[in-house]
Amino acid sequence: MPDLPPAITPSPGMRLRVRHLTRFHYDGPVLDSYNDARLCPVSDPLQRCASFDLRLNPDVPMHTHRDFYLNRVDHFELHQPHETLEVEARSLIETRSDTRSAPPSSLPLEALNDPKVNENYFDFVVESKFVSQNVAIWREAVDIIGQSVTDIWTDSVKLGQYVHSIFSYDPDWTHVHTNAAEALKDRRGVCQDYAHVMIALCRSQGIPARYVSGYFYNGKTGDENEASHAWMEVFLPNYGWKAWDPTHNREADSRYIKLAIGRDYDDAKPVSGRFRGKGKQHMDVIVQIRLAE
Repeated sequence: MPDLPPAITPSPGMRLRVRHLTRFHYDGPVLDSYNDARLCPVSDPLQRCASFDLRLNPDVPMHTHRDFYLNRVDHFELHQPHETLEVEARSLIETRSDTRSAPPSSLPLEALNDPKVNENYFDFVVESKFVSQNVAIWREAVDIIGQSVTDIWTDSVKLGQYVHSIFSYDPDWTHVHTNAAEALKDRRGVCQDYAHVMIALCRSQGIPARYVSGYFYNGKTGDENEASHAWMEVFLPNYGWKAWDPTHNREADSRYIKLAIGRDYDDAKPVSGRFRGKGKQHMDVIVQIRLAE
């Protein structure tokens, strides 16, 4: 994403409305489709989802559950022939500034073994579908922070700043199936790629890092279409998860809205599914984030 205008600054708390419309077109009638939507913003210490409405066209029943990472998933199925599908989510979110003190300094990796740490972070230090590990990724991380991690947060930020400095934002270069190794080799891509590469560099050094899908408010007031966003979070023992956005080279603040977390994009797709039918699927997405009156 291009940097936000300097005049748009976060406030201690914001009320934001989000409209997210996903429209699928098929080359021919689809007989069956099975879909999952992760479009409901989370409620946690940094934000509260005040309202959420999900509408489907064609309209069918939905079944809501929590996935392995406790994201809300709205599952729905269509078993009648259809050539289009619309999934529209409208949300009202109240965001808050992070009131915690600054991350502890000189926090070594060994702190992860503290018996008081009860976070299940193990899935976020190993390979995943879009975040592979190889010697090239490990070597690049070592070149930035040295042979070992001396401070989890400081070293993570160094890796994020490095990704920001070497990458070119190019929405036409990569696609949703590009993995971290491919993106790092080309050194260009979109926010999803920035996040995957930073996560890969962190995990190569044993730092727990997870993917976040969501949005951020950039100050627009008209009907312009925007885009979903992605960033990452690092786990700090006895402190919690701390967010960093390598695309914009900064900590996430009250402009950011979190939808879902996971090992990588595959765990946090806003809308995903499969269908049975001839021809290809085409997708259009409209996202709008505005200040709530």
